[in-house]
Amino acid sequence: MNPLLLTDGYKVDHRRQYPDGTTLVYSNWTPRKSRMEDVDEIVLFGLQYFIKKYILEDFESYFFKQPKEKVVAEYSRRINNYLGENQVGTKHIEDLHDLGYIPMVIKALPEGASVPIRVPMFTMYNTLPEFFWLTNYFETLVSAVVWMPCTSATIAKQYRKVLDKFALETSSIPEFVDWQGHDFSMRGMAGIEASVISASGHLLSFSGTDTIPAINLLEKYYNANSDKELVGGSVSATEHSVMCMGTIEDEIGTFRRLICDVYPKGIVSIVSDTWDLWKVLTEYLPKLKNEVLNREGKVVIRPDSGDPVDIICGNPNGKNQNEKKGVIELLWETFGGQVNAKGFKELDPHIGAIYGDSITVARATAICERLKAKGFASTNVVLGIGSYTYQYNTRDTFGFAMKATYGEVNGQGREIFKDPITDDGTKKSAKGLMKIELENGSYKLIDQASWKQEKEGELKEVFRDGKLLIDYSLAQIRNRMK
Repeated sequence: MNPLLLTDGYKVDHRRQYPDGTTLVYSNWTPRKSRMEDVDEIVLFGLQYFIKKYILEDFESYFFKQPKEKVVAEYSRRINNYLGENQVGTKHIEDLHDLGYIPMVIKALPEGASVPIRVPMFTMYNTLPEFFWLTNYFETLVSAVVWMPCTSATIAKQYRKVLDKFALETSSIPEFVDWQGHDFSMRGMAGIEASVISASGHLLSFSGTDTIPAINLLEKYYNANSDKELVGGSVSATEHSVMCMGTIEDEIGTFRRLICDVYPKGIVSIVSDTWDLWKVLTEYLPKLKNEVLNREGKVVIRPDSGDPVDIICGNPNGKNQNEKKGVIELLWETFGGQVNAKGFKELDPHIGAIYGDSITVARATAICERLKAKGFASTNVVLGIGSYTYQYNTRDTFGFAMKATYGEVNGQGREIFKDPITDDGTKKSAKGLMKIELENGSYKLIDQASWKQEKEGELKEVFRDGKLLIDYSLAQIRNRMK
């Protein structure tokens, strides 16, 4: 559809509400508050996707390259049917179509950068005076598209910090963390675009994903190439329907068939709690021990219900010894492994475990802590990170907002700001033009800057007048994340 209709209804007539003589509106995108414990820096990610997908592709395809009469009629019909009698008009829409590009500057910090709360990630302003109305017209579209990839990339980085910490303390293979956080979220997200932009944020910190189209997004919009680099990957895995079809009477036969016939080599993940997880661990797997150890590859056991910390690590208050020991200890009793140089047990490389139901950063931390306390390396288990992590968020998780802080009316600059007396400080905005400085490795805001100062600092032009000026690659962003 015409992307000028991808907006909140109240935006369409703000053009006439600004003071007469307005020629410039300057706005910024800022995370204003963290509602997550121990998170005070937010990852910038998704702006390049927004620019390429919406400003360049959608405006070109569904606005500029369409006949002017068509887009104007479409806009007029929608607004007139929506507002009833009004004076919004279409002359400004016709003028933009005649111009043939979006007359805007976007200046941003590098994608993948961690930005402190209340420091702007990027700014936007119009380059032609008659299109002053366009800057904040974009607010809805920017917000709807960009908050989620920033949020998911930030949360994935928190998982990465936890898993890196425990791997360095307990594991001989800390590089395995690349695969230890695996995205399971696609089916539980709020639509396909949400799932894909969120999963792309996950892939800044990890290689494991079941969201295949995230790889396509990163190739198309972030210069990735899955022929030449590992963008995202996974392994063969079963689901409950597969196990049920094999029947409860011959569950061990299903395991044997999968391990020996269907996947005689490589990694295969087998969901193991369709009926009795403990029977799988203490009866079936001991009988299949030779088959597992003689395979070229790894069999991964996947429990999928119960409290993840107790299932993986054991529940001291469990009803029986199996529940008290948990998955990793029971696998160790059957298959053994090695005690690494750090003094922690690592399962034989032919066997492993993954848990992917209702994982959170807190539960991931608890799993690693409990495994460490029992003398096991944290990398004995992979965690499937799903929509319980990535969809239970909103724009307000990090208080994202795009707000105007400067404008020009009749050639005079106006520093503008909001500071509601009824607010707790979250909605208090910066004032005037922005300059971002790098101080001791952290970004710092200088507001009320002059135009000379605004042209300096860490905010760089990434877009101007219909042209993308900086085109980041996934590899660059991943390196910056590290």
